[in-house]
Amino acid sequence: MSNPLDTDAGSELFSSYETELKLLQADLNQKLDQIAEASGEQRKSAISQAERAMDEATELLDQMRMEKQNIPSASRSKVNMRFRNYATELDESKRKLKSLSDDRKALFGDRYTDDPQDEHLEQRQQLLSGTERLERSSARLQNSQRLALETEDIGRSTLADLNQQREMIEHTRSGLQQSEGYVDTSIKTLRGMARR
Repeated sequence: MSNPLDTDAGSELFSSYETELKLLQADLNQKLDQIAEASGEQRKSAISQAERAMDEATELLDQMRMEKQNIPSASRSKVNMRFRNYATELDESKRKLKSLSDDRKALFGDRYTDDPQDEHLEQRQQLLSGTERLERSSARLQNSQRLALETEDIGRSTLADLNQQREMIEHTRSGLQQSEGYVDTSIKTLRGMARR
């Protein structure tokens, strides 16, 4: 099989990059056609495959750009022309992929459009509104729970203080009762001494 490039066109490495780029471009075009026909998950998968192929093609084009500097000046004009054609094709493919990626209706299907006439839009808005209310209620419940825990801590602290004060009062009472006993004993002793 003959080389698709002219023999005087330049380096073999550039030729192999060029052959590889042609295969990648054909694969990329096929993937872009698949994207146009697919929807939903299949479309998302086809888009990510096309993006990977696009990255590979861009990398190959960069390698070709560096390699064409090694080509003799006499052959470089033909190579430059082919290189510009490949770069133009790749740019067109990028634009096509971007427009296909941005087509939300095809990507997500008819159910997930934000079209104002969409019959499901009202349901989605109600669901979003319900979700927001639920989140607000959850936040209020969390605040109430936090306040309840803080109140419980304050109550526990107050009970501990009251228990401490009770122990002090009981200790004081027992001290007073003991003092009362001493006073009674002293009075009896004084009366006994007065009688004598």
